[in-house]
Amino acid sequence: MQSAIEISMYPLAGDYRPLIKAFIDRLNTHPELVVSTNALSTQIWGPLDRAMAILAEEMGRAAAGGPQPIFVMKVLPGLARPVQARPAEARPVEARPA
Repeated sequence: MQSAIEISMYPLAGDYRPLIKAFIDRLNTHPELVVSTNALSTQIWGPLDRAMAILAEEMGRAAAGGPQPIFVMKVLPGLARPVQARPAEARPVEARPA
């Protein structure tokens, strides 16, 4: 079953950016996953069983290699592909009475 997973990593360290970058870089080495990153989280698409196995492995590496990380995840089983955002419709702004 295909799935979508959103994950955020919060290392309990002052210099957290290299730790997060290393985690994301390792996720990108798995060709069976589609990985997309934004300022708040990383989205992963792929087979649910394989994605969860990869995440378990990489979260273990992150925990063993530095300060205690916290991971927050949302899992959407059955979502087969990335959802493309549609541009917002342009609507005139109505004036509100003061």
